[in-house]
Amino acid sequence: MSTPRVGVLALQGDTREHLAALREAGADATTVRRINELEAVDALVIPGGESTTMSHLLREFELLEPLRARLAEGMPAYGSCAGMILLATEILDAGAEGRAAVPLKAIDMTVRRNAFGRQVDSFEGDFPFEGLDDRVHAVFIRAPWVAEHGDGVEVLGTVDGHPVAVRQGNVIAVAFHPELAGETRLHEMLLGLNGYREPAGSRGRSE
Repeated sequence: MSTPRVGVLALQGDTREHLAALREAGADATTVRRINELEAVDALVIPGGESTTMSHLLREFELLEPLRARLAEGMPAYGSCAGMILLATEILDAGAEGRAAVPLKAIDMTVRRNAFGRQVDSFEGDFPFEGLDDRVHAVFIRAPWVAEHGDGVEVLGTVDGHPVAVRQGNVIAVAFHPELAGETRLHEMLLGLNGYREPAGSRGRSE
């Protein structure tokens, strides 16, 4: 089976860390900033960053509707932090009018931005993650949580009763930054959704 070509949306955010994690997980990883680059990948990572800025740049680069279309067609995707926000169908506290975060509507969920507090409220922790053998070490930075979700959404992890990791079909979203903790197993999950491999379940900082 050929190595999947996985893109990282590189408009803003922690692109480099995701590229490194994807390559360690076995993918042919590349950046995505243009429509032709989006069309050339088998799957996509939407990194953490500033969801309102990323939404603005998606419009500026004329990527918003093409990305929505690829997701609707079933392209596997993985979003972390701001990526989770953008993958939602509805965003609470989306931001000022004209600069608000725009949902890609890939997962049937309502997400609240900055739900765990401001930058000074950032924290780290280990918690169980459905489908993995041991805990995931998670870094939460101005993190969202899932306020509501549809019946077709599988909750993979929670913190204080709030869903912070979910999956629907070929799309995974988490509220934290596993790539900042040297965790590659979620990237391996994405490759598994693309038909390349099953997640190893034993890699990353939580070993």
